[in-house]
Amino acid sequence: RYDQLGHDIERPLLKPGEVYLEAHELANEFGRRARIALGTAEGATDFATAAPPTIRVDPRAEAPAAALAAFVEAFGGRVLLAADSAGRREVLLELLHRQGLAPPQVNSWDEFVRGSMPLALTVAPDLRGLTLPGRFAVIAEEQLFGERARQERRRRRAERDPEAILKELTDLSPGAPVVHEAYGVGRYRGLRTLDVEGHPAEFLVMEYAGGDVLYVPVHALDAVSRYTGAPAESAPLHRLGGDQWEKARRKAAQRIRDVAAELLDLYARRAAREGQAIEFREQEYRAFEAAFPFEETLDQAEAIRAVIADMQSGRPMDRVVCGDVGFGKTEVALRAAFVAVQAGRQVAVLVPTTLLAQQHWQNFSDRLADWPFRVENLSRFRSGKEQKAVIEGLKAGTVDIVIGTHRLLQSDVAFKDLGLAIVDEEHRFGVRDKEKLKQLRANVDVLTLTATPIPRTLNMAIGGLRDLSLITTPPAERVAIETFVTEWSDALIREALLREIRRGGQVYFVHNAVEDIEKVAARIAQLVPEATVGVGHGQMRERDLERVMLDFYHRRFNVLVCTTIVESGIDVPTANTIVIDRADRFGLAQLHQLRGRVGRSHHRAFAYLLTPPRAALQPDAQRRLEALESLEDLGAGFTLATHDLEIRGAGELLGDEQSGQIQEIGFNLYMELLERAVRALRSGRDPELEKPLHTGPEIDLHVPALLPEDYVPDVHLRLRLYKRISAAPDATALGDLQAELIDRFGALPAPAQTLFAVTRLKLRAAPLGIRRLDIGAAGGVLQFAEDHHVDPTKVIRLVQQDSKRYRLDGPYKLRFTLPAADEAARISVADALLSKLA
Repeated sequence: RYDQLGHDIERPLLKPGEVYLEAHELANEFGRRARIALGTAEGATDFATAAPPTIRVDPRAEAPAAALAAFVEAFGGRVLLAADSAGRREVLLELLHRQGLAPPQVNSWDEFVRGSMPLALTVAPDLRGLTLPGRFAVIAEEQLFGERARQERRRRRAERDPEAILKELTDLSPGAPVVHEAYGVGRYRGLRTLDVEGHPAEFLVMEYAGGDVLYVPVHALDAVSRYTGAPAESAPLHRLGGDQWEKARRKAAQRIRDVAAELLDLYARRAAREGQAIEFREQEYRAFEAAFPFEETLDQAEAIRAVIADMQSGRPMDRVVCGDVGFGKTEVALRAAFVAVQAGRQVAVLVPTTLLAQQHWQNFSDRLADWPFRVENLSRFRSGKEQKAVIEGLKAGTVDIVIGTHRLLQSDVAFKDLGLAIVDEEHRFGVRDKEKLKQLRANVDVLTLTATPIPRTLNMAIGGLRDLSLITTPPAERVAIETFVTEWSDALIREALLREIRRGGQVYFVHNAVEDIEKVAARIAQLVPEATVGVGHGQMRERDLERVMLDFYHRRFNVLVCTTIVESGIDVPTANTIVIDRADRFGLAQLHQLRGRVGRSHHRAFAYLLTPPRAALQPDAQRRLEALESLEDLGAGFTLATHDLEIRGAGELLGDEQSGQIQEIGFNLYMELLERAVRALRSGRDPELEKPLHTGPEIDLHVPALLPEDYVPDVHLRLRLYKRISAAPDATALGDLQAELIDRFGALPAPAQTLFAVTRLKLRAAPLGIRRLDIGAAGGVLQFAEDHHVDPTKVIRLVQQDSKRYRLDGPYKLRFTLPAADEAARISVADALLSKLA
């Protein structure tokens, strides 16, 4: 490889000696390391151990570990607590300190045995806990927080919440547009540390029209979001101090009121529309479920549960299931189809290509082989006579499930009792096709499957008009696809194809121009004489195309030069390299779909996107390719759709025109205001959209509260963490985040501990309606909002009982004189004061 490609000045390769060890060097390295020898143990002792009791710890309670303290006292032996990670250990320690417990930390079993303390703490993620009565007990997190809490925590880190993706300030480069809800759209100019009252404080810097600059403290980042809704270069920039932003917001608020009213009308009509509640036969369904040869992923199981609940609800279902290629969307569709047919209804599965119809028909037939259901295929691959028989069967009700292409939407197709319509790869169908589907929709359940939802669908799903289920957990053993954006190079293409062929695999080479596809195939055959090359495209006769695809599936040749006909083609597990020629000419959803043709087994897959030189690319094409290259992790389809939303702009929620309001104030703020308006109208109130959304309490302890640069050096990551900390919904989520930071970066430095303490205080102060809490060395000020939720008698009692320390300064300000020399003392004073007012 070095001989072939090592002399490229732009992409130099390391010399082999710098990358690989010689055999003798490897043997020496192994020899220097400790080894474990496994054998059998004789004379083993059986201890009378038992499972430990469940002892619940509640982070939100006044005395969070009361049950644990009682158990330690009553047990009679010694207790070892096992945390999942170093970060979780710190969270546990904090809870125990609040209970008045201070267990020592031990690093080994010997250390615990030699000690004498009744309670100790260690890190052991795989322990399940046990007790040896009268001697000792090992208690894992599972007994303290429950198995479900542990699963939720692990799952929450892996999954992508649709709204969090849009709101996170990830991948922001200087110059990218961001929205501050009080000041409007500006450009992000980085993070800057400034000296405030002799202490370092970090701020997000935003530049507005005319060069004005706004510094946003990092603990107030919940008021800042990414600007989405129009391409970055055409984002509107507002002026600081003018009324331009106020006008834009007011105008958007008026439009949003109308949209919210329309939405509610739509909700009401959907709720009033009588669907047909599907009768669910539990026993038969469980037997069908048990025949699934794989274990469902958590997301997949959740999507299945949601779909079946929708079908039983008696309201017509309109659910979008978004999951990457090969993540198990077909099984969700199969379960829904089974439930519908069991209840005596018919199912129509609409797919974009004849090849996909054939594959789905095969899958459905195989999975339902043990059941008395008739599954048919309606596409160009069937003769006229066969098609006629299927259509008659649909009218008579003898065909239970039909899988077909656009042929299903033609006027001669009628159903006896259609109960469920499943649309696969929604982005391949036009508006007219969807209108025809809507005619079926009056009381039919509709399930849409997609790998990358189109911006309008995403917009409607996040707006709550359509239900959305995300499958972002990859199947076991699935490996992410390595993606390279590069110019055409004979040496690189030869290497890519040979590497795949020599490991016994196959290659897709996508060239989307029929006129010279034979010429490209000949060039590939010349470049890689070791390969056997086949050609497939949509202008071939159906039978010929079917034969080519089946020959490729049965490995009769190993390189398929083809057009995008394979985008929704049959599943070939041995094809694990794809080369896409002129990738700049494809849309983001299509590129993601094509890339999903490979990597469908446990082998590492490779995608090569061939483009002209970067300088010659259109800005949109360049951004699409960068988005695809940066998101090669598994389950990235939804995130790609949100990038598409940014690149193409969000379609108006109700109606076909692009929304000026979404472009003016940004997609995130628009959706937040819309959500607020819908909530207010539902509860019979007039929506107050002019008020800022995030008016959380301002808490100033006059000590550094930030993530130091030497703790988290990457500025993008620091920004992301600040955003996540400021947006944490409750103390439990904040504790999980603190644990995650300790696990990733080590023990929290003092300024970071203060940042978490300040956020915790904000979470406690917000429900009380406290606007500001300012504490210095000798005391401070607590300011209430006009619509606070504190019982005034508590404040009066506080002042009356200790007038030397507390006094009222006007109706909404409480001054207090309390010594608080350092961070710990100030946090303690704030905690005590909030407890008195709660």
